[in-house]
Amino acid sequence: MFLKINGRLHYLWRAVDQDGDVLDILVQSRGDKKAAKKFFRKLLKGLRYVPRVIITDKLKSYSAARVEVMPSVEHLQQKYQNNRAENSHQPTRLR
Repeated sequence: MFLKINGRLHYLWRAVDQDGDVLDILVQSRGDKKAAKKFFRKLLKGLRYVPRVIITDKLKSYSAARVEVMPSVEHLQQKYQNNRAENSHQPTRLR
């Protein structure tokens, strides 16, 4: 998902569990492998366990980062499976 902050596009990285609850968010100006690795490490540090399966969109940086950070986790990228994370109608934080 993209956000526009001060006229510049930023990536919104969001992790959602199977119930639709937001686990973690991260806003970065890049969407490359390095940014994905940082998000995965931050997510795993907060979870304190390794998930069995992750579901993402088809951004190539997810696959590259997952191989390095958590190679034993199954990675699914099929259409419509990531709708919980892409749901733009849910707020990312409460004000």
